[in-house]
Amino acid sequence: MIKKSKFKSILLVALSLVLIFSNINNIKAAEAAPIKLVVDGSDITYQSAPIIENDRTLVPVRFVTEALGATISWDGVNRTVMIERGSRKLFLKIGSYLVSYDDGASFTISDVAPKIINDRTYVPIRLVSNAFGIGIEWDGDTRTVHVDSSKTSVVQPFFDMNITSHSDGSIINGETTVSIVVDSKLMEKATEVRILLLDTSTFRGFVIARGKATDTDFNFLPDPGDNGDKILVAALYDNSGTFIGGDSTAVVIQITPEVSVTGLSQYQVIKDNVQIVPKFNFQTAYIDYEIENTRTGYTKTKKEQDPSGSYSWTPVYEQNGINLLRVTAYDSNGNSYESPPLSVISSVKRELSLAGVWQGMTIDRAVTLYASRNYDVDDTHFLIRDVETGKISVLGKIPYGGFTWFPGPDEAGEKDLFVRVKDTSGIYHQSKPVRVIVDGSPKVQLKGIGPSQVVSTSTVLSIKSNIEPDRLSYKLTEKATGSESYLHPDTDTTGKASLFASAFPEGDYIIHAEAYYQGSLITSSKVNFSIFNGRTYGPIPVTTKDQFLDFASEMAVASLDKTGMSAALQTSQAILETGWGQSVPVDKYTGKFSNNLFGIKGAGSNGSVVSNTWEVFNGVTYRIDANFRAYSSINEGWDDHKGFLLALSRYETFRSVMYDSMEGAWALKRAGYATDPLYAVKLIKIITRYNLNELDETGL
Repeated sequence: MIKKSKFKSILLVALSLVLIFSNINNIKAAEAAPIKLVVDGSDITYQSAPIIENDRTLVPVRFVTEALGATISWDGVNRTVMIERGSRKLFLKIGSYLVSYDDGASFTISDVAPKIINDRTYVPIRLVSNAFGIGIEWDGDTRTVHVDSSKTSVVQPFFDMNITSHSDGSIINGETTVSIVVDSKLMEKATEVRILLLDTSTFRGFVIARGKATDTDFNFLPDPGDNGDKILVAALYDNSGTFIGGDSTAVVIQITPEVSVTGLSQYQVIKDNVQIVPKFNFQTAYIDYEIENTRTGYTKTKKEQDPSGSYSWTPVYEQNGINLLRVTAYDSNGNSYESPPLSVISSVKRELSLAGVWQGMTIDRAVTLYASRNYDVDDTHFLIRDVETGKISVLGKIPYGGFTWFPGPDEAGEKDLFVRVKDTSGIYHQSKPVRVIVDGSPKVQLKGIGPSQVVSTSTVLSIKSNIEPDRLSYKLTEKATGSESYLHPDTDTTGKASLFASAFPEGDYIIHAEAYYQGSLITSSKVNFSIFNGRTYGPIPVTTKDQFLDFASEMAVASLDKTGMSAALQTSQAILETGWGQSVPVDKYTGKFSNNLFGIKGAGSNGSVVSNTWEVFNGVTYRIDANFRAYSSINEGWDDHKGFLLALSRYETFRSVMYDSMEGAWALKRAGYATDPLYAVKLIKIITRYNLNELDETGL
């Protein structure tokens, strides 16, 4: 009995498994069966069968719409499809998730972009239903798509996401906040939100704002060049940069450029420093400030300034009275727009003080004295008064500017310094004295060579001193051997001596000046430098000048896709930093090519190259050796530069606007990327002149 029971149990299990696998095979067979397409009762599957992609049924749009009585036209150049049925239209672009209804009156975003399969354009069947308001049904038992024009349907969006701040037909005439609402399940998949402004016919345009997936509000200033019908798009992307959802709406950009001066009121009385703050309703490349005095015509201008900044104005005496303040803003195409003049009244008293020294200072070196004043002068006299004797002497006379004073032994002691000026009407004014202690001990400063300098040709040595030396020479010590030699002035009057590298062995040296004064030896500080007599190499081209734009922009566009950093900005930086690719650093001594298009110092993947950089010593600018990053390829160097900007905390504000070439250029300047005050303007002008913003065009 036990054996028979076991046999029956085994038999039941086997039969159950047979039934289970049979059902699974039936399900798989059903899923593998072709999908049928029936339009208004007619089976048109034979023309081209539907397919399933991303759980979405795609149908051959031509056969479906023609069966519904619609006309369809194909633009092979632009790869677009226009379908018309009665008064309704559907416009598609191959590869774009964006879809236009009714001649651009409204737009939607599909979760599957129209694509060509076997020379047929396939689209989600829901697009057809949404466009023409017809019924669609899915019969899972027979795997059949039924399209029935006798039934109506309502528009069903593909994503649970909405632009709430704007609707179809909204007019944008200034700074705008785009607000969105996203379903929590969709947001869980997202990493980033991008706001795009696209052309209604090409579906191409630019990213105008970016943020984290959790952000809901995005601000942007339109450009006057964007005026007209546009598509406002909010798009979600995952951490691999893949589009996962979005919403769109038809808007009208209608910018009438307006510029104004804020921070001050009409006929406000100005007695001290004030901030002039510009305001505009469009994206601005740079701005000019102008202050015109109506009484004298005296005009002060400050050109090509940061549009996100302000201008600090301290009126001068000559500006007393009514002044007209104007701001001129320039758009991305260089068009200018001027603010209405704002009238303010300047009322300041004459002010004069001595600058460059301070009360109680001990002066043991050369100092530069200035007349700090708020009015124009024709003459400036710097005076010194001996505290003990009361004697007043003139240190120097100049029309205006700074006067360098290196007090000598005869001027040692406690002194009062002051400045006397003659204004443009011939009246003299004198500052309050500044009491200082003058050291006055004999001193000599070496000029013409600086610490760590490498002399490979020649240099001219000289001194700055507070005495007239009786005898002067320059002592040279070779570090390796300790051998010493002297260089003497070329003439007795100039005190200058020429150092020729070829006259000495290569190596490291120490040099200082020796001066005798009243029988005593006075020496300058010692300077370490090197002599090199071999061949040196200078920067070389990476490609021909006429090919560099294509060369750089190709890498920039690839980097834009990976980093989100404006390709226009990247390209303009490479142009500016290398002189159109004609000046790429190589190792000064070996000729090793750096592949470094951005002049980044330090060590790269291929070590470093030694090149020149500038320093200042005792008021003289000179070149020294510095290590610059070297890479195995240009592409590697290009990517490292982007990593440099993406990683350092000082560029955090840049990263928030790096998708925009103009805002990114100014953000780099604010972060201290370059010392050139016109760096941002130079980049913007390169971008404008060569229409580099085309590199940033994108779609959906």
